[in-house]
Amino acid sequence: MKPLDPRLLRHAAAARRQLCVAGAIGVAGAVLTVTQAFALADLVTRPLQASGAVRLRGPFIVLAAVLAARTVLAWAGEASAYRAASAVKSQLRRALFRRVLEVGPVRQDTGSDGDLATLATRGTDALDGYFSRFLPALITAVVTPPAVLTVLATQDPLSAVIVLVTLPLVPVFGFLLGSAAARRNREQWSTLTTLAGHFLDVVEGLTTLLVVRRATVQVAAIRRAADEHRRATMATLRLAFLSSAVLEFLTTICVALVAVAIGLRLLSGRMDLRTGLLVLILTPEVYWPLRQVAAQFHASGEGLAAAGRLTQILDTPAPAPARGAGLPVPDLTRASLRIEGLSVDYGRARPALATLDLRVTPGEHLGVAGPSGSGKSTLLAVLLGFATPSQGRVLIETADGVSGLIDLADLADLDLDAWRSQIAWVPQRPWFAARSIAENLRIARPDASDEELDQALRSADADRFVAALPGGTSFVLGEDGAPLSAGQRQRIALARAFLRDAALVLLDEPTAHLDPDSEQVVAGAVRRLARGRTVIAVAHRPALLADADRVIDLGLVTAGAVG
Repeated sequence: MKPLDPRLLRHAAAARRQLCVAGAIGVAGAVLTVTQAFALADLVTRPLQASGAVRLRGPFIVLAAVLAARTVLAWAGEASAYRAASAVKSQLRRALFRRVLEVGPVRQDTGSDGDLATLATRGTDALDGYFSRFLPALITAVVTPPAVLTVLATQDPLSAVIVLVTLPLVPVFGFLLGSAAARRNREQWSTLTTLAGHFLDVVEGLTTLLVVRRATVQVAAIRRAADEHRRATMATLRLAFLSSAVLEFLTTICVALVAVAIGLRLLSGRMDLRTGLLVLILTPEVYWPLRQVAAQFHASGEGLAAAGRLTQILDTPAPAPARGAGLPVPDLTRASLRIEGLSVDYGRARPALATLDLRVTPGEHLGVAGPSGSGKSTLLAVLLGFATPSQGRVLIETADGVSGLIDLADLADLDLDAWRSQIAWVPQRPWFAARSIAENLRIARPDASDEELDQALRSADADRFVAALPGGTSFVLGEDGAPLSAGQRQRIALARAFLRDAALVLLDEPTAHLDPDSEQVVAGAVRRLARGRTVIAVAHRPALLADADRVIDLGLVTAGAVG
C-alpha cells in the first residue's frame, strides 16, 4: 500500500478531515518554526553584538509566545489525530462488516474467519499509528521543508543550495529502506493472519482433535506458526532500527556540511553571527520532518500492511449489489423458477457453475447432487442474491389464474431484501449467536411467540433435547452453538426455517458431517419442512435425495450430459 493511499481515504471520511486539519497545523507549525529561529537568533546575538544596553524583552516575549503556541498546536494536533484515528477505525470496521454481509456465504476474496477477525481487531487497531502519527508527519514533511528552505534562501543562498542538493538523499534512502520494510511488514502480517486462522480452526475443532488424539500435533503446528511470526517480527524490527540509524547519520552529515560552510565564512568575516546562527538553527528543521516521516512509517508499518489488505477487500467488486433495482417480488408460493444458461466464474478462467438450464415448479422438492466443485453451493448463492451470474439469468415465472398470461421477472431487477424475506436458508454450518436458544430462533422471526417457538422445535424434532437443557429455550449457547452437537445444531437451524415459514427453502447439505442416526432425524425434519413449499436441497448423501421429487447432477450438467 502507498504511504498516502486514496483508496483508504475514500472509505474513511474522517481521514480526509484529518488531512485538512494536519495541513493547517503544518502551515502554522512552519510559520512558528521560522519565527522561533529568528527570536532565538536575536536573543543570543544581541548581547554579543551590542555595545550599550541591550533590550531583550521583545525576543523573550516572542520566543515564549512561540513556544506556548507550538505546545498548544502539538496538543491540538495529537488530540485531533487520535479522534480522527478512532473515527476512521469505526468507519473501516463498519465498512468491513457491511462488505462481509454483502458477500454473504460467497467468501472468494474476503479471506478466512481468522483473517477477518484479525483484520477487524488487531489490523484496524494498528491504524492508530498511521492516522495519529504518520499522516501528520507526512503533511508536515510536505509543508515545512519548502517554507524553511525559502527563508534560508533569503538569508544565505549558499546554505540553501547545500540543503537543496543534499535534501533529496533523505527521501531516496528512505524509499529504498522503506520498500524493504514494507515487504517485511507484509510478510509479518501474512504470518500473523496464518497464525490467527490456524488457531481459530484448532479452537473450533478442539473437541474433535481431543477425541482422535491429534491435539498435540496441532499444538506443534501452532508453535511453528508462532515461531515464524516471531522471526518475521524481529526481522522487521531489525530493518526499522537500521533504517533509523542510516537516516540519522545521513541528516547529521548534511547538517554538518552547512555548519562547516557557516564556520568558514564566520572566520573569514564574510557572514555575520546572527545570520550564521539563524541558518544553523533553521537547517535541522528542513531535515527533521523527513526523518520523522521515516520513523513513523516504520512505527505504522503493521497498520499499513493491514490497510492494504483492508482496501483490497473493500475495493473488490461485490458479487451482487446490496439491493436489486427495487421492483416488487412475486409471490413465491405460486411462482416457478426458470434458470437459463446460468454460469458463474467469480472472475476466474474456470467457471464454478457452467451453463445450467433448469425449471423448478411451485411446491417441488428438487435434489441437487454432484461432486465437490461442480457448483452446488454457487447455485444457492445465486438464488440468494449473493453471487452475480457471468452469463444467463434467473427468472421468476408467475401465471395469472384468470387470464392465463405468464409474467416473467428477472432476479437482478428485484428488491433483494424483499426477495430474501420469502426464502429460508439452512447452510452446512449454521450460525449461532452466543445468546439463548429462543433468541437464536427469533433471528428468523423476531415477533414469534413462545408457542410458535415450541411448535417450530417440535417440527424439527428438537423439542426433547431443548427441554432437557437447563432453562429450555432460555439456555444460553456458547460460541458457534456450543455445547450442542452437530446434529442438534442442524435441528435448531431447521426449527428456524420452520419458524420463518418461507415459500422457498434452500438447503446446503444439512446432513453433512452427521452420524447415521442424526442424519435420519434431520432427513425426517426436512421431509416435514418440504410439505407445501418449494425446496432445493443440495446433498451428497442419499438420505435427503431419496425424498426429492427430482434429482439433478451438476457434475453431469457441467460435462454437458444433461441440460
